[in-house]
Amino acid sequence: MKSAGTKMKSPWFKDGLKFQCQQSGKCCISHGEYGFVYLTLSDRRNIAKKLGMKTQAFTKKYCAKTDGVFHVVDDGKACTFLKNNQCTVYEARPMQCKTWPFWPETMSPKAWKKDVVKFCPGVGKGSVWTRDQIQAALNDQTKWEAELTKG
Repeated sequence: MKSAGTKMKSPWFKDGLKFQCQQSGKCCISHGEYGFVYLTLSDRRNIAKKLGMKTQAFTKKYCAKTDGVFHVVDDGKACTFLKNNQCTVYEARPMQCKTWPFWPETMSPKAWKKDVVKFCPGVGKGSVWTRDQIQAALNDQTKWEAELTKG
């Protein structure tokens, strides 16, 4: 805990980061440790609704459970919902997809360069995401991660 009068260190992204999705589909293709598209109950409900299905039917058809957490079943290469480099459930995509690339595990300078810059064509493009916008995405992702084991 910081003592009164000690300033918190600003994050390396304090001036924001330029990012705009290029719809390349690269983030929907398994690579390294980022292989599964995990789903909370809310994610499953949203996608099921988008597909005109009941949540239970969606879960049975499109999901598996690993270590107690639901995820989209895929072919080991790409998300089931990626077609022609486009997300077919984009409007209902899970939080994991909405917050990319602003995940806690990618937000150290080293991880950003290794896991995001070298991989994602959207880095350095589009508008600047402010520090507050990035922090909000990180908060959403952290909250979502806590929900994963509840559904």
